[in-house]
Amino acid sequence: MSFKETDLGLIPEEWKVDSLKNSLYIKGRIGWKGLKKSEYLKESNFRIINGSNITNDNKIDWENCGFISKERYLESPEIMLKENDIVMTKDGTIGKLAIIKNLPGPTTIASGLFLIRVEDPSIDVNYLFYYFRSHFFRGLIHSRIEGSVIPHLYQRDLVNLKLPLPNINEQKAIANILSTLDEKIETNNQINEKLEEMAQALFKHWFVDFEFPNENGKPYKSSGGEMVESELGMIPKGWKIVKLGDVIDFQNGYAFKSKDLLDVESDSTFRVFKMGNIRKGGGINHSGTKSYIERDKCQNLSNYIIKKGDLLMCMTDMKSNVALLGHTALMDRDNEYILNQRVGLIRTKDSKVINYPYLYILTNSEDFINNLRSRANSGVQVNLSTKEIKDSLICLPDQKVHSLFNEITERMFEKSFQVEDENQKLKLIRDTLLPKLMSGEIRVQLEDEVLEVQS
Repeated sequence: MSFKETDLGLIPEEWKVDSLKNSLYIKGRIGWKGLKKSEYLKESNFRIINGSNITNDNKIDWENCGFISKERYLESPEIMLKENDIVMTKDGTIGKLAIIKNLPGPTTIASGLFLIRVEDPSIDVNYLFYYFRSHFFRGLIHSRIEGSVIPHLYQRDLVNLKLPLPNINEQKAIANILSTLDEKIETNNQINEKLEEMAQALFKHWFVDFEFPNENGKPYKSSGGEMVESELGMIPKGWKIVKLGDVIDFQNGYAFKSKDLLDVESDSTFRVFKMGNIRKGGGINHSGTKSYIERDKCQNLSNYIIKKGDLLMCMTDMKSNVALLGHTALMDRDNEYILNQRVGLIRTKDSKVINYPYLYILTNSEDFINNLRSRANSGVQVNLSTKEIKDSLICLPDQKVHSLFNEITERMFEKSFQVEDENQKLKLIRDTLLPKLMSGEIRVQLEDEVLEVQS
């Protein structure tokens, strides 16, 4: 197999190289047609996608898209989205992207995005999507924003980017290998979502509706179980109301110096757990990790090293968007992360009294979050104090009910941890293959409908 030297480096002899401007339709919102927040509607038939609607797993968060008027939608036909279009951020966090799938209705893009459409039959849209996730494109982004005060990707730079082009069949074969891995990751994500939904449903049934099994195996409240008044309303007799600080240890994060943080992970680094690692509504976001620190610099920071089963709480958010404030993530691995400032670490004092499945679901429940946020400060940046967090009142079930709930749900979360571990391995395989496939170091051919990988 022979290679040739190109602007992209060495690629297979038979591959072509072309500029994006010769192969793709690329458009952005014209500046004077920008939309003010005051123009957004509560609901309409016309959606608009912002950069914040592109998730870390390259999907569109349709539920949180904005809405605009029909008139504003119709004035920009050049950026009306179609199925299989690619959208890409060009401001702020540059290069976030998604392929439009299952378009729910007429949709356009905000000024911070590019619309990229394949109109050349010699280019496979899925191959192009993975190209944008490859080292070729990431290198362009780095070269364009390095040293910039306000990072921005200009259309003139994007359209002149070079694209390596194997024949269409090889493009599809490359995309098929990578998309198969992504589909398995997505399937695993759905499994974990279902497991958490099951745990949440059981929590609600037992600790909100108070229909946990009584001594005869019957639903407690509807079978006449005695309820008593408490600071949090009616609760089963024998249960207690305690302060969160009575049953947990709480640790504020460490204020790392910016000069010590790295942007590349290695075997000798910790991942720095920041608020971006907590998902909206609760849950952990491993792909939100952007900073790393040498383990050698953390020898006296053992209290900040996060363990499996720890809860991590967001303690700061902007007043205009408190989606994360007070929510927690559940750590699913040991000794990989270290805690950054403005994130609180919650660890149970006695797992027999209260354990992480109960505490994780409780701290992400609507009642708990609303109560906690009501006691936050009201500045531009909304902060939760350690005292207010520890002073939060919670309902403590009797030990028998808690133990049974923990026995059931801990198995669910352990399964979820295993699935997430598999996902990390799949992502490593995908991310290892991606640059090798895109450069032709590993070749893929489709023969008799069987994929063969040749290196």
